[in-house]
Amino acid sequence: MSALAGPASGHIDGGVHVLPLRIYYEDTDAAGIVYYANWLRFLERGRTELLRLLGQEHSALRDERGVNWVVRRCAIDYLKPARLDETIEVVTSCGELRGASLEMIQLARRGEEVLVRAELVVACMGATGRPVRLPPHLRTALAQVAAGDSPRSRHIQV
Repeated sequence: MSALAGPASGHIDGGVHVLPLRIYYEDTDAAGIVYYANWLRFLERGRTELLRLLGQEHSALRDERGVNWVVRRCAIDYLKPARLDETIEVVTSCGELRGASLEMIQLARRGEEVLVRAELVVACMGATGRPVRLPPHLRTALAQVAAGDSPRSRHIQV
């Protein structure tokens, strides 16, 4: 089997995006567990690959539509560690889709065991740094991974 046989962007399963990742030496601290700040990178990869899988790459949104993504808020719970050489999955879905922003709900799991849970508010910004509305095609694409009810976090008040 070729190393390139599987898609690097993950897959959509049951209304959520699933991105498998392996924990490398560079991801860990001296104790061999994932350094806490690296979880933010893993979650970013999950959001980026979700957009790519939906045909909405960051570069195209920026170059063709003038839309840039910014994280406005992030609440993250570190529940259990992940260790060197383990395989995890980053699971991403959307909560409420608003005018210029949306909620994203993410988990990192090892099998059925949840390691990290994060709830984010992500906003669309134009080239001037001002908010811009979610483009209709992007709203339609994200609806594939949008939860019916917004599990608005007690940590995130908008």
